[in-house]
Amino acid sequence: MGTRPWIMLALGMFAQSAQSVFVNGVAFLIPELRDTHGGSLGNIGLLVAAPTVGVLVALVAWGAAADRWGERVVLAAGLTLTALGGLGAALASSVSLGLVGVLLFVGGVGAASSNTASGRVVVGWFPADRRGLAMGIRQMSLPLGIAFAALTLPPAGAAHGIGWALAIPAAACGIAALACAVGIVDPPRPAREDAAGAGLLDNPYRQTRTLVRIHAASALLVVPQQMVWTFSLVWLLDRRGWDAAAAGLLITVTQIGGALGRMAVGQLSDRMGSRLRPMRGVAVVGCLSVAGLALTDLAGSSWSVVFLVVASLATVAPNGLAFTAVAETAGPFLSGRALGLQNTGQFAAAALVPPVLGTLIGTVGYPATFALAAVFPALATPLVPDDRGSLDRGTTTGTAS
Repeated sequence: MGTRPWIMLALGMFAQSAQSVFVNGVAFLIPELRDTHGGSLGNIGLLVAAPTVGVLVALVAWGAAADRWGERVVLAAGLTLTALGGLGAALASSVSLGLVGVLLFVGGVGAASSNTASGRVVVGWFPADRRGLAMGIRQMSLPLGIAFAALTLPPAGAAHGIGWALAIPAAACGIAALACAVGIVDPPRPAREDAAGAGLLDNPYRQTRTLVRIHAASALLVVPQQMVWTFSLVWLLDRRGWDAAAAGLLITVTQIGGALGRMAVGQLSDRMGSRLRPMRGVAVVGCLSVAGLALTDLAGSSWSVVFLVVASLATVAPNGLAFTAVAETAGPFLSGRALGLQNTGQFAAAALVPPVLGTLIGTVGYPATFALAAVFPALATPLVPDDRGSLDRGTTTGTAS
């Protein structure tokens, strides 16, 4: 297989990690924003959701661009826009939080590029029997980016202010844009004439309901995942009495564990010849762990921290499996759009979590909100389709190099 696929994987991970710091990092500034600017969790949640909304509105467009012009151009252009939006938000932090939100939205529009394009790079360069592991490694970039954000943004915000904290993800995205422009090589794919003869240009949504069911299940599974990411830090401070440094360290460790878990379930999917059966299993574990968090938090038990850790690990595990299944089902010429639709549903759910659940926490408290979040993976589990192995519509074309 050679070394090139692994180099492409490393660059794809870097791109996705950098955008993860940008999109998810603002959540770790909630305590600082609350202390310095005031406001409720619901109102601050709107600012936290701004980059996610930016990603949401641009995913399908970037996916279509990747189908048309390739991954390298899309990654370099999108991450450059994210870096500029982040820099503008950092400079505007002393002027207006409203302007910060607008610029975070703009950065989110650019960040959407890496969601589809970096996934297409990995799927295109790895064969099916290694693709689950490779995509699991690539999906590690999201929790690793969140771990980096949890470790760096809160102390930077506390010591130097919101502006300096926001400069960190802006710098990361700028470096990633340069790395992708220099290093990414688009994976080879069959000629369009050959692809048409093989049916690879046919609309996969008309052939099977598999993609629609994966999209729906994945959107539901995002709710507890986003809840844990957004409110873990403030929950540890408010409910468990932890200090910010200890809470940030715990979140960093759990995110690293979640990254390793994604890799493990990806490799398991290769061995099973199925992406969707493992996805269903981890959805059940996510449901049980979030329900356990709700019950132990209601009881005031220290075991609630243990359930938080388990939920942090379990709720991130399905993403790589679903992402790989979508790309394999859609094929090399339509996977950008399909992955864009997949992520659109996920980010739509994710954008609602900070303001809606933040308001619920302020109204009914953490335990009831956690209990509500546990319902979503319960609903998602029966939606995950049955399969008898991976559905590969010719996504592997360049693995001999």
